[in-house]
Amino acid sequence: MSSLIPAVIVPAFIPSPSQGVWHVLGLPIRAYALCILAGIFAGYWLTRRRWVARGGSPTVLSDIMFWAIPFGLVGARIYHVATDAELYFGEGRHPIDALKIWHGGLGIWGAVGFGVLGAYLACRRAKVPFLPVLDAVAPGVALAQIFGRFGNYFNQELFGKPTTRPWGLEIDPAHRPDGFAEFATFHPTFLYEAVWNLGVMALIIFLGRRVTLGHGRAFFLYVAAYCAGRAWIENMRIDTVNHFLGLRLNVWTSIILFVLAVAALVISFRKHPGQEDISTGPAAGQPAAGAPEEPVSEEAVPEPTTETTKPAVPNDGARD
Repeated sequence: MSSLIPAVIVPAFIPSPSQGVWHVLGLPIRAYALCILAGIFAGYWLTRRRWVARGGSPTVLSDIMFWAIPFGLVGARIYHVATDAELYFGEGRHPIDALKIWHGGLGIWGAVGFGVLGAYLACRRAKVPFLPVLDAVAPGVALAQIFGRFGNYFNQELFGKPTTRPWGLEIDPAHRPDGFAEFATFHPTFLYEAVWNLGVMALIIFLGRRVTLGHGRAFFLYVAAYCAGRAWIENMRIDTVNHFLGLRLNVWTSIILFVLAVAALVISFRKHPGQEDISTGPAAGQPAAGAPEEPVSEEAVPEPTTETTKPAVPNDGARD
């Protein structure tokens, strides 16, 4: 009887997608771009919920994100090209490739740094307190990164060392780096980082319900927690990058930012234990305190009168 039941073969690895680009009406639709867009929308959704829950105006937040998101995308590409310049400049390279963002290559530190700059400029223009924006956006950034890492999965890039574990990621021969052509499965570092970011997002939300995370502390916690995971995940990767003192550049970046974020977190807890009120003022879409009120036109003010107007009484005795 059992011999009649067909065997179900479960692969002992994670297969890579058969394609990452689809053509619709002659236009290429790239999975990498879709993952980035999905991350932006998901991150904004979570940020909006947190901002509104604290009393902020969603319209004000959308104006700030209108600055932060483009700044972040440009910064992500600048960071990647600057730290891997040898991929785009020099003999046999094509500098125009530095603009081909759809091929992958977005540095998270450039995205965060420039995104923060864009948010800061927008907050200054609108006279909105800056640190509450960072606290609202912190878990949203981690959520956006989860989606973004699946773009690396579709591109078959940024994987780790060879492994025979059941969760090893199958990589097509065309995407295997030099010296690893004989290996078929590798550590899925994109998945490790996605799971880690899920934990970072949960940590910020969980702690925020038990301790007061104001004055930038939620954002500092995000930076510290993300860096703690990124450092060891980065060490597993085998893609070609620049090294400094025997460590990959992004490992050093993670270590330095981790130390700075922890220091900022401690200082903030000591000096500003509370949380800012954004339920009034520009953050809530209201005029700033002390701002001059709009003058009332004299023509709109009715002239005083001493006459008493009697109501008209119908003279035919009709009633409604």
